Amino acid sequence: MSTTLFTFLDPLRDLTLPSIFFRFTLSVICGAVIGFERGKKRHAAGLRTHVVVCIGAASVMLVNQYLTLYFNPNADPARLGAQVISGIGFLGAGTIVITGHQRGQQVKGLTTAAGLWASACMGLAIGIGFYEAAVIMCLFLFCVIAFLNTLDERFLKASTILRIYIEHTKELPFSVILQAIRAEGWHVTHTEYLGQEGRDGTGSILDLQRTGRESDGNHLLETLGKVPGILFVEDV
Repeated sequence: MSTTLFTFLDPLRDLTLPSIFFRFTLSVICGAVIGFERGKKRHAAGLRTHVVVCIGAASVMLVNQYLTLYFNPNADPARLGAQVISGIGFLGAGTIVITGHQRGQQVKGLTTAAGLWASACMGLAIGIGFYEAAVIMCLFLFCVIAFLNTLDERFLKASTILRIYIEHTKELPFSVILQAIRAEGWHVTHTEYLGQEGRDGTGSILDLQRTGRESDGNHLLETLGKVPGILFVEDV
């Protein structure tokens, strides 16, 4: 089925040699458009990975179409494509990198993993001959990944993660420490209390996070060090 505007593509929807060449060529182009943006930022999955994923997904749909035409006309044409959509998750998971401490971790690579999954879906559309949707999807993906990245980096990803050890007198309410931290624009993501019997003070390890490029951990440490009752504070 095709729209009136794209009837000239109808011959390329049949399983012919020119159609196969066209589908793989379009897979390379669409995969490269998405992979280029990821690659120039040195992400785990870049240009080559996205192109290979898109070509592989297109080949799956070509094989699916071939099986339906020449072996089993009653076969489900979406069966192999569904396996690609679910199976690409293993490759996407490999691009997700977890950094930071055991607590208050920061996850990176989700956009790249999602891009791989979307590239696979784009390849499936190309492989089945739905060229219009594949090209439109490629344009939308590139715009979202490339142009919204600046907005994402400015307001969402510009965050700082800090782990500190703080020792304070038992008389000092922990709420006072929290108020001092929040006054500097930080918030506590995890707290670990350390028992220190026989001493005047008690210690805690805090995982902190703050959004904004102007985040300064040293300034926070200086501020906490001036709070009456705090005996010691250090970035760990």
